[in-house]
Amino acid sequence: MNQSIDRFHDVHVHASAVNEWSQTYSQITAGSLESSLMQIKSARCHVFREEINQRVVQHGEAPRGKVCFAVPIAIPGAIRMQGREADDKSIFFLRGGEEFMFHMPMGMDMLAITFEQDLFEHALQEMPWFEEIGTLLKQPVIKVPPQRFLASRTRLLAMFSEALLNEELGNTPEREHELEDAMLGELLQLVSDPECDRGQRQGSSTHSFIVEKCHHLTVSDAANVPSVIELCQRLQVSRRTVQNSFRSVAETTPLNYLRSVRLNGVRRELMSTRAPQLSIGDAAANWGFFHLSHFAAEYQGLFGELPSQTRRVGLAARSLND
Repeated sequence: MNQSIDRFHDVHVHASAVNEWSQTYSQITAGSLESSLMQIKSARCHVFREEINQRVVQHGEAPRGKVCFAVPIAIPGAIRMQGREADDKSIFFLRGGEEFMFHMPMGMDMLAITFEQDLFEHALQEMPWFEEIGTLLKQPVIKVPPQRFLASRTRLLAMFSEALLNEELGNTPEREHELEDAMLGELLQLVSDPECDRGQRQGSSTHSFIVEKCHHLTVSDAANVPSVIELCQRLQVSRRTVQNSFRSVAETTPLNYLRSVRLNGVRRELMSTRAPQLSIGDAAANWGFFHLSHFAAEYQGLFGELPSQTRRVGLAARSLND
């Protein structure tokens, strides 16, 4: 079993350190970023706990051939998963290959557990009412009984902490399998609780649809980014509706959110290239920033550093351990 504990100053380095996940993180709120990422990886299971002090939107694809649970530890603000509103008594579920968008509030703390699909399907088949549970798991956000949720979360965190800090647990395949089976069993027992409504049907909200559509339209042709007015016209909704949608889902304005997403796009390009390969001006233009002085000020306002100070390929990751 592999164990790791890391701290970061940059959300993109954090995202790339999450094993097996193909995803991008975009920092939405301004300020210095601090995050922690703790992981354990066994033959059939990957568990990680992440905490990030800034508001972040995650976009990507769940690992293929896996099933993925996430258990929130702390939700200090508005949160949306796949367009569904969640609270601190919800768990999240994704199947391998599924595209996702996850709006994380500032200070979000979450435990994510990914299992091999074959392991999951075999365990599910052995559960009573497995067909009803399978139907419930078609929902990305699942409301669970509060008391049962708190007890299960406590046990899962205890298992994770012991495995993370006790290297002897990973010395044999048998011990690894015990941990994998215990965590999977805990989660399946949680969603099979008689008080859990197996007929949950929570659809994506209109507000979430508008935010995610604006997000996709902005990044699909980043160099020719549409204005908020143009987005309203494309979606055939009023500016007030768009404003209210972003306030509800991301706790900010559409202008600030979409500019932040584009600034994160520039940052990813800078961090993934060498200076002779791509100039700061060209990276900025790729994301629709053509006035370099304004761009530099906005970049510094969001990330706390000028674009010329961002580390390029070949330089060490921005970790708190440096």
